[in-house]
Amino acid sequence: MAQVLTTLPAMLERELERHAGLSWMEYHALAMLSEQEGHLMRMSRLAAVTNASLSRLSHLVKRLEARGYLRREPDASDGRFIVAILTLAGRTALVAAAPWHVESVRRFVFDAVGAQDMAVLRSAFDRIAVALDEARERVAEAADPDS
Repeated sequence: MAQVLTTLPAMLERELERHAGLSWMEYHALAMLSEQEGHLMRMSRLAAVTNASLSRLSHLVKRLEARGYLRREPDASDGRFIVAILTLAGRTALVAAAPWHVESVRRFVFDAVGAQDMAVLRSAFDRIAVALDEARERVAEAADPDS
């Protein structure tokens, strides 16, 4: 199991970089923005959904901005916050990368596992996700003394 947890993400990233010139985190950030109305999200929220620190996300966003894939600007509803906005070039890059990523996931995961095993994996991953969410909530509550 440890080999899969370390090797699968590395293989998926290698394929994304080779075919689309994007790291996994870059692809994931673009994908998360593409799913939002207006293709924008506060930086703090984008950090949360990509499981990145604000510092790491800031570096990532700077790289994506340099490539023209997104831009940052003050949040129109509250100027204290900064939003990341997916550009047309970013959407184009994401759309071009998606088939390569889907193919890699299919090849490394779905082709290797039968339908019955996939149902077991899905059930197990659902339970793991719940446990991770509960742990994340406990950590957040411990960090916030007002909760």
